[in-house]
Amino acid sequence: MVTIRLARGGSKKNPFYNIVVADSRSRRDGRFVERIGFYNPVARGGAETLRLAQDRLTYWQGVGARMSDTVARIVRGQKPTA
Repeated sequence: MVTIRLARGGSKKNPFYNIVVADSRSRRDGRFVERIGFYNPVARGGAETLRLAQDRLTYWQGVGARMSDTVARIVRGQKPTA
């Protein structure tokens, strides 16, 4: 099954997450099909917290990909840009 989930990046105590489309059997930070955005929970100042390609999200959901619980909460809770 294809899943839309977070892949962690950044450094220690400074998390940065890419929102990726990946096979559910692959590792969290492993191989992915497409990167469709990012989430920066510790954005400071005028830095962007969330960027998501809404058209790609819609496409992947249309072909059967499921969002993880965390990604669903982030998308529902914040209005994405672009």
